[in-house]
Amino acid sequence: MTFVLEEAVGDESEMVCELAQSAKELFEKSFDAAKEGELKAAVAPGRVNLIGEHVDYTGGWVLPFAIHFSTVVYGRGRVVQDSSGNNGSKAQCRIVSTHYPHVVEFTLDKSDLKPLEDKPKWANYVAGCVAQYLKDMSGTVLELEFAVCGNVPLGSGLSSSASLEVAVAIFVECFVLPPNTPTSKERAIVRALKCQKSEHDFCNTPCGIMDQYVSSAALPGSLLLIDCLTNDYEPVVMAAPSSPENAVKMVVINSMVSHDNAGGEYPVRVRQCQVAEDALKGIGKTLRTATLEDLQTITLDDLTMRRAKHAVSENARTREARRILELGDWTRLGQLMNGSHESMRDDYEVSCEEIDFLVKVAQSFDGVYGSRLTGGGFGGCTVTLCQEKHVEALMDHIKKEYKAAYNIECECFETVPGKGARELK
Repeated sequence: MTFVLEEAVGDESEMVCELAQSAKELFEKSFDAAKEGELKAAVAPGRVNLIGEHVDYTGGWVLPFAIHFSTVVYGRGRVVQDSSGNNGSKAQCRIVSTHYPHVVEFTLDKSDLKPLEDKPKWANYVAGCVAQYLKDMSGTVLELEFAVCGNVPLGSGLSSSASLEVAVAIFVECFVLPPNTPTSKERAIVRALKCQKSEHDFCNTPCGIMDQYVSSAALPGSLLLIDCLTNDYEPVVMAAPSSPENAVKMVVINSMVSHDNAGGEYPVRVRQCQVAEDALKGIGKTLRTATLEDLQTITLDDLTMRRAKHAVSENARTREARRILELGDWTRLGQLMNGSHESMRDDYEVSCEEIDFLVKVAQSFDGVYGSRLTGGGFGGCTVTLCQEKHVEALMDHIKKEYKAAYNIECECFETVPGKGARELK
């Protein structure tokens, strides 16, 4: 089968077209083009979380949206009967990435699914996703060869890992689901849960559902208010400006300071929240349902109490932000964003000097309503709500100030809610 790139991405952005072209070229360079198997391509976006940080793994509410930076998977695959005659299933995979241009080969056996050893770290994000679909197969072999090309900044807090996982999941579904399986909200949620399970089991990251969820289910023009307990969501559309003077934009600033969720402080925060949850059970509450007043009735050490305070107050801010977005009260939304950053800095302690500097500079700039750390923290990015007429001046100012303070060239871009994951066709 010949894959015609122009037909496949005709309604896609120029950026996605370029990613797809690069993935296609790397695939053709790395693998035998004459080999059997149907050619497919899939794309999944990164994300920005407007508000609702570090509450997804305790069943809270989050308010993210997809961005234009994405990951594309291009390659071939097929499902064949297992010649051994047993009821198990296997996956035979050969993968390559523009970030790691050496072919990685591995085989997964349904009877013994475990992380890869002696392979590049990124390969386990792929293997884990494939493994989740292998669990549902019987008596077959899934053969996959594909190339990956992505431009979500690595370690930026914009969910490059979830973008990779969901793109791989969409690609795998092209071969393991019945033909013409319709896209649906339910399908997107199931996919996200598989990708989350992949990261837990193969990458040793006890992440919540937010990143994989919004990459899988995002709707263009909408943020998603995700209920991380029920795994349901509501689309949230920002109010239209009453005049051009009132138009706003969301600006993302990449500090260029990287983090690694799988190590260090992230798992520590998860455990601290579990201690708080256990204490709240005694009064019939959780971090999702408790109020700040409820916290005063339980006994926790000071550090764990501050972690709990963040989770409880952040849930309240996120639920209010959903209503404020639709009303267009940008002053109040900015206050919520600023309060979120203070809580992440002081109570949850996941910010850092560089991020605090970027937030402070943004908050003091004319036309800015609010600014905060977005993502897991320990570096990464900020998100800022700014009057559209001041966006360019804001980005120029922040670049200059950050360079002078840290001798680092930060990256800035304005963004709007984009599409979720999809097959390119």
